[in-house]
Amino acid sequence: MSIEIAKKLADYIVRTKDPHMRWTWGQGIMGAAFDDLDAYLGTENYTPFLRAFCDHYVKHEPTVDSADTAAPGFITYAVYRRTGEAQYKALTDKVLDYIKHEPRVYKDAVNHLGRHWVAKIYPDSIWVDSLMMFSVFPARYAAEEGDKELLEVAARQPALYADCMMDKDDHLWYHSYWVKRGSHYPKRKYYWARGNGWVISALPKILDCISDHPDRERILEVLRLTVDAVVKKQHPSGGFNTLLGRCTYLESCATSLIADGIYHSVRMGYIGAEYLPYAEKAYEFVLSCIKEKKDGRVLMTKISGPTIPVPVIPYIGYAWVPRANNLTYGIASFLWAAIERDKLVKEGVLK
Repeated sequence: MSIEIAKKLADYIVRTKDPHMRWTWGQGIMGAAFDDLDAYLGTENYTPFLRAFCDHYVKHEPTVDSADTAAPGFITYAVYRRTGEAQYKALTDKVLDYIKHEPRVYKDAVNHLGRHWVAKIYPDSIWVDSLMMFSVFPARYAAEEGDKELLEVAARQPALYADCMMDKDDHLWYHSYWVKRGSHYPKRKYYWARGNGWVISALPKILDCISDHPDRERILEVLRLTVDAVVKKQHPSGGFNTLLGRCTYLESCATSLIADGIYHSVRMGYIGAEYLPYAEKAYEFVLSCIKEKKDGRVLMTKISGPTIPVPVIPYIGYAWVPRANNLTYGIASFLWAAIERDKLVKEGVLK
């Protein structure tokens, strides 16, 4: 019945949130999760909300200048698929043009901050976030539309990112890679939980799309190593600390992403079923963070705010980030986990 809780949360959000949201990453992946929920349920409950978002940006042309501002392509393509209307294709093409043609800062990786003003003061860098924001959408689009060029872009990202940001011994991921330094940042073994969650959630989504691509075995290896390393850092409560294995607060979005990726990967045979107990504990923790209020509000609590790898004082940049309710990307993570778990229930793998 946890899919019912996911529906309640999604319904509450579209009922109360202005669809004229910012054109950026959290909104983009929340829209992707709404579309996935509609597809799974065989409904169009969330399409009007997503279409209103797109209609706003048909009238107010968005800026696509970073990996984060590429993520709304999830929404524009979803609405184009459902309607076939040219204005939504034009918005999608704007994102695709960025993905294909933005200058690379290291091999086939873009500067995560792109041409955003923050990039003028922050070192050229690759961020683990881009596995979700920059790589999953082109993988999906390429698989559905037969775009071989885009499929190559999407399939090359995971191994490249792993070479730059996955610790060779611990198999956990750092937040970023500073290109001119030629090293990951933070330098110390600070492993951001949500970043590792992006990896575990994104990789099976990419694997679903790339068939027998030559990089497939490397991506599977990276996924298996990451899952095995991350579950060893699970808190007894089932949640994950915002810095893995350190005495920082427990965070619901990272925990949802990890549950989602494990459920998905087990369902598709990318990892073994022995990891399901970790996902179940994680999911139970996240359910404890969903609060249904008497006034009709449905809240996902304990979501860590937007986080950057802060120069000089990286530990504080993770440990002191405030938490909030119903942040867009947290909602996406829970909806994805709920969908994947429900699929396993229907297949008889879980009860």
